[in-house]
Amino acid sequence: MQSEVDHQIARSTEVLERSRDRYRGGAQRVKRRREAEVLRRLGRIAAADLAILIGALVVGWFVPLGIGGAMLVMALLIAATALFAIFPVVKAATPETFATAPLKALPQQTERWLETQRPALPAPARTLTDSIGVRLDTLSQQLGALDEREPAAAEVRKLVGEQLPELVRGYQRVPEPLRRVERNGRTPDDQLVEGLKLIDEEIDDMSRQLAQGDLDSLATRNRYLQIKYRDDETLA
Repeated sequence: MQSEVDHQIARSTEVLERSRDRYRGGAQRVKRRREAEVLRRLGRIAAADLAILIGALVVGWFVPLGIGGAMLVMALLIAATALFAIFPVVKAATPETFATAPLKALPQQTERWLETQRPALPAPARTLTDSIGVRLDTLSQQLGALDEREPAAAEVRKLVGEQLPELVRGYQRVPEPLRRVERNGRTPDDQLVEGLKLIDEEIDDMSRQLAQGDLDSLATRNRYLQIKYRDDETLA
């Protein structure tokens, strides 16, 4: 029979494993995004350099470039490579742009913005942002078929595009020395963590509700097929 101490150890181990899984999922997601960004940068650099070389060949077909022309082409290649290596591949997401973002892109934009805020947050909040990032990634894949006019779409936009950024920004407006000072029994750090935990749970509930709609549609389709083909077999 397990003692109370063993039970507490088991619960602590379970919580630790869940936290590790969330961190690994967040780290893998960030790694995939960075790899995709590198590939896009390389693609833009290759396209720009190829265009410059083709242009130089066309011009050189009619007018000899000479040493000066070759140096100019080299300078253009270096400039294009440096420009596209430094210039952002994706425009930086900000809460001001969330209101006009397409619903399907909103979770991804919020996730990218939240990732940039992560280093300035306390450790428990950073763990929760990793979990929220995973949930936003899942939610983004579910919103493709959701009509913007649906009440569920408005709820997603309000939670992901308004309440989540405002919670983080509200915390950031508190002077750093006061973030660990208790007021009414709680510190701003505690309030941030509680708010992020609630948002994490709400996003999970939204994903489950959207998935339930898909599951209901699948079950309805399955029943329709069973009735149709069983009736056909009976008639045959």
